[in-house]
Amino acid sequence: MSSSGGPTPPKDPRARRSRQALERALLDLVAEQDLAQISVSDITKQAGLSRSTFYEHYVDVHDLAASACTLLFDQLVEGLPMADPGLVEKPDPPDNPLVPVFSHFATHAPLYRSLLGPDGSARVINHLVHRLRAATRANLRFAAQITPRVTGAPGTPPDDPTYALIAGAIVGIVVDWLRHETPDTPEQLAARVWPHLVGAAEARESSF
Repeated sequence: MSSSGGPTPPKDPRARRSRQALERALLDLVAEQDLAQISVSDITKQAGLSRSTFYEHYVDVHDLAASACTLLFDQLVEGLPMADPGLVEKPDPPDNPLVPVFSHFATHAPLYRSLLGPDGSARVINHLVHRLRAATRANLRFAAQITPRVTGAPGTPPDDPTYALIAGAIVGIVVDWLRHETPDTPEQLAARVWPHLVGAAEARESSF
């Protein structure tokens, strides 16, 4: 069975095809209705598989949702370019790295609105925060000219809370943006949020 931490794809081709069919079925359904309204029967009917096959791979619908969204989360993380060390000095950079992030959420708004809304999946949210935290850590360490092999710079705690703060802030902003359907475009939202993330990064540097 899978977990929200990102399951290892099964080696059996038939099992892999079954998982892919179930994941595609969920993504199709959640684009049309809230996650809380989707049942195992809905998914298996959409996928053309049996309930017993479903339970061979997943604990419940939320477990499947966490697995099905792994690819989308990977695409999101890939949209976070490694930080330019001088980027934080620009109040409104033309290549704002937040634009592709918010554009990704806008493109998949119905899906994320279901997964991140009041009736969504806490495990999916946790998975997204975890991935964003890792990406934030890599970017800030790169911006500070720290090589990936170094486990921690002198005076820098390995579990710097700034990483979680920025990751949580991005998720919180997206949730609010989708829930209230604010008129901001991804570009406008990125421009408004960027100074706050820069402030968090600068506060981190000044604390060491």
